[in-house]
Amino acid sequence: MNVKRLQPSLKFRSAAAAAALAASAVGFVAVSAPAQAASSKGCAGGGFQVLGQAGEFDGTVAAPGSRFLVQGKYVRFEVDPANFAIHNYAFTGAANELDITGGRATPVFASKIPDHRGLVLNSAITLEVKDEEVALLRNGTGGLTMKIQAKDCAQGGIFQMEPERGDAAATRIVHRLAAGAFYFDNADFRARLGQFLGSACTSVETGPPSQFCVQVRPRVNIGNNVSAEFVVRDSAQVAERVPQPACGPDFSNNLGLPETRDHCGGMSVWDVASGGRMGFVTGEDSVEVANPPTDCVQDCQAENQVRGRLAVLGFPFPVPDGSRLAPRTSTDGLDAPLTPLP
Repeated sequence: MNVKRLQPSLKFRSAAAAAALAASAVGFVAVSAPAQAASSKGCAGGGFQVLGQAGEFDGTVAAPGSRFLVQGKYVRFEVDPANFAIHNYAFTGAANELDITGGRATPVFASKIPDHRGLVLNSAITLEVKDEEVALLRNGTGGLTMKIQAKDCAQGGIFQMEPERGDAAATRIVHRLAAGAFYFDNADFRARLGQFLGSACTSVETGPPSQFCVQVRPRVNIGNNVSAEFVVRDSAQVAERVPQPACGPDFSNNLGLPETRDHCGGMSVWDVASGGRMGFVTGEDSVEVANPPTDCVQDCQAENQVRGRLAVLGFPFPVPDGSRLAPRTSTDGLDAPLTPLP
């Protein structure tokens, strides 16, 4: 079952709200229940403590001089107030029927670091804490704004970061995984490449493609060696991954579908449009067959939201060695020209 995806309800909503994607299937593909129904279970008892605030808070707080902790029941992470980089994002392993960690404290990201290229965050922090959600915002020089939104849930769409700049240029964000996590090419998706799956499909071979009938494409996920249900996926809106040619292995297909190429095993580099967003989804949300989110950077609505109508393909555990991307890191791509984005 899926936890409801991150749908910002706080007053300073992300301009690029995540496309909501739930799950259903054609044939023998697993079917998940509606996302709304699962949300209360996956987030039961969730809530954050941050900068001395918990329960419900809506206001501003002084920015501390060093990293501060965002502590929830199910997830925790640190924020660097200087640039709103994320450090040491992890699941706590707290008990929940939708737990994907096997009850273990499970690190996911070592860091998610944006490069503001000379612009500086210098305002107080706007903070809202409500139920299982937290939202933080800080402004800076040159029209710079950084927003972070998170949900304290056992799985689902639970995090996103949104940069905005006065010059409307892209922001490069570098993800580095925690030591026990790795990127892999999902073999369960590769086994069904090109098929059309979803509640609206009349044919696995031809679809026809629609909102609820989606062609299976290659899928890169994040896994680990200890939790059989732990699976994560980078989730981008108006953002592009920067290739790192020194990394692989590279995969290919004869269907003309975009492929898994130039991707390291422990890091990824992304160029995010001003007003775009970079987040991640976990659990079944990360292994469903869904259309990509629409390109939107202002006053976006969750028009992509679907419930109970998309296919969930899962992933192999343990992940085969041949599916794991390597080497773990590379400097390739870090100094590449910024990707032109709308």
